[in-house]
Amino acid sequence: MARFHKRTAYRARAYAESGGFYCPDSYFFTPKYLPNVTKAEVIAEISQKTGIEKADVLMTVEAFFKVVKDSMTEGNNIYVRGFGSFVNKKRARKVARNISKNTSLIIEEHYIPSFKPSKTFVAKIKNSKKVKTTAAKA
Repeated sequence: MARFHKRTAYRARAYAESGGFYCPDSYFFTPKYLPNVTKAEVIAEISQKTGIEKADVLMTVEAFFKVVKDSMTEGNNIYVRGFGSFVNKKRARKVARNISKNTSLIIEEHYIPSFKPSKTFVAKIKNSKKVKTTAAKA
């Protein structure tokens, strides 16, 4: 069994108080006080607010994601006013090391997808009282 440090014990106690389960050997867990929203929950909420059937909302959301993926694959960036930008970021060529074999690897330049939120989106998050209270619990 792993030894507990003060920080680990504090995390375990905080997580247990929030109603979750904690494994001391696992550093990768999602606490209950930092909730994640799944795609199914987003679809259910859109369906409830608009009155459109879940199947139609699902098709629309999937079509949106497909357009974003296809456009970015072709090298296009997507800008959604008031929400943010989906952009391709360039990563330069670099030399990496495999320390177990003591060899060098060359990683060629490549592009990765990235999301940059708009200023209004960032301002809304910064001014959100709910986000501040959940961040204080963490």
